[in-house]
Amino acid sequence: MPLKWKRVWVADETFESAGVFDVDGDGVPDIVSGAYWYQGPDFRKKFPVAPVKASWEYYDDFSTIAMDVNGDGRMDFVTGGWWGNTLRWRENPGDPKKEWPEHVIGETGNVETTRAWDIDGCGTPEVVPNTPPTRDVKIFKLKKDAAGKGTGEFERITIFQFPEGQTQGHGLGCGDVAGNGRMDIVLRKGWLECPADPLKGKWIWHPDFELGNASVPVLVVDLNGDGVNELIVGGAHGYGLDWWQQTVVAGKRSWTKHPIDPFNAQYHDLMWADIDGDGTPELVTGKRHRAHCGNEAGEWDDLGIYYFKWTGESFAKQVIDYGPIGEGKGLGIHFALADLRGSGRLDLVAPGKDGLYIYYNEGP
Repeated sequence: MPLKWKRVWVADETFESAGVFDVDGDGVPDIVSGAYWYQGPDFRKKFPVAPVKASWEYYDDFSTIAMDVNGDGRMDFVTGGWWGNTLRWRENPGDPKKEWPEHVIGETGNVETTRAWDIDGCGTPEVVPNTPPTRDVKIFKLKKDAAGKGTGEFERITIFQFPEGQTQGHGLGCGDVAGNGRMDIVLRKGWLECPADPLKGKWIWHPDFELGNASVPVLVVDLNGDGVNELIVGGAHGYGLDWWQQTVVAGKRSWTKHPIDPFNAQYHDLMWADIDGDGTPELVTGKRHRAHCGNEAGEWDDLGIYYFKWTGESFAKQVIDYGPIGEGKGLGIHFALADLRGSGRLDLVAPGKDGLYIYYNEGP
C-alpha cells in the first residue's frame, strides 16, 4: 500500500540545503538549514547558525553534511557553494545564542553541491565536491589525532585531472561500478575506477557514457540482482529520470538507458532508502523548484516529491506531494531523510526556494 504523509511547515526561508543531526546534544534530532537550526522535536524554536552569502535567488550553501570536524563531541557540518569557490565547515559553538564560526577547507572552484562517502574504508566519509567547470577531481579527507578524533583540518587529494579543454561536468556519484568492492566515482561523461589504494594509487578513467546535466548524486545500485550495479540518474537541469543498465560480457562493459520518469524536470537530488519498512530500498526524489531561476525547460511545471518502487523490471511511481507552484512542494539541492519522531519510519525534510517543510511518514 502507498505511504501516507503529513506535511508540516517549518519556515519560509529559501535555503536549498538541509541536514538532520543532534545540534545541542540532548539526544533529539534537530534540523539545520542555511542560516538557522530548528530544535527538535517540534522544530518551532529557531536559532542562528550564521549569515549566508546571497546571490540573486541563491545562497552560497549547497550541502549540509554532518561531521564532528574538530573532535569536540559536537556535530559540525560541511558545505560549499558556487560563488564562494570554496569548501567550508561550520563549527558548532555549543551555545544556541552564538553564531557558528566558518572555516575554509580549501579552494575548489565553483561547487555545484557536495556529498560524502567512505572511499578508503577508514570508517569516516571523505568529502567530495562536484565542481563542474574544473579539470581536477578531488576528495577531502578529515585529519585525525592519535585518539581518532577530528583535528579540524582536511587533507586535499586530487585523484584525477582531465586534459586541457575537458572538465568533470555536472553530476557526481560513488559506488562499486567495476564489481571489485571498491568505491568508484561517477561523473557526467564516465567513471573513475578506484585503485587498491584510493589515496595514493592511480585512478583509471572510463569514458563510457554521457549523462547530461546529471543529478548529484548519481546512485550506484544493483537493481536486477545480477551482482552488477546500475546507475540511477536524474535530469538536474531539464527533463528526465532514468536508470542505466550495466552489462558485462567477456570483460566488455556496456550501458543501456531505461526511462523512469521522462515527463518531470529538475531531479537534482536523489536518495536510495527503505522508507516503507519492507527491507528493500526505494528511490526518493523530487523537483528542485526554480533550479535555474525559471530559465530552463520544466521550471514552471507543477512541483512534486515522489518515491519509486522497483518492481523487478521497472519503477512504480508514488506521490508524496504534487501541485502547482504555490500549492505543491519541491526539493532543494540537498534534502534529508531521518526518523524525527522515533517512529521507526524515515521522515522527509524538504528545503528549497519554496520554503522548508517536513513530511512525516505515517506509514501505509
